[in-house]
Amino acid sequence: MTKQSQDYEYFLQNMDKFYEHYGHKFLAIKDQQVLAAYESFDLAIKTTLKTEELGTFLIQECLDDKNKLIHHFQGNVMPVSA
Repeated sequence: MTKQSQDYEYFLQNMDKFYEHYGHKFLAIKDQQVLAAYESFDLAIKTTLKTEELGTFLIQECLDDKNKLIHHFQGNVMPVSA
């Protein structure tokens, strides 16, 4: 299992707690720790890249329902804003 997969499992296991604490935010997660919470995906990735290497963290939208989740794994390609 990759570190990002472990971080995603960590997120899923704690999603309810995270939503209660952070609300609807985009969480930067690395090594099974929340680095920070942001208002948007773009802000989360741009800010996290100032201190972390691309491909070593994930950005995950914190929602109140697991059925709404979208995976935001960070690889070696920068996301394109619509």
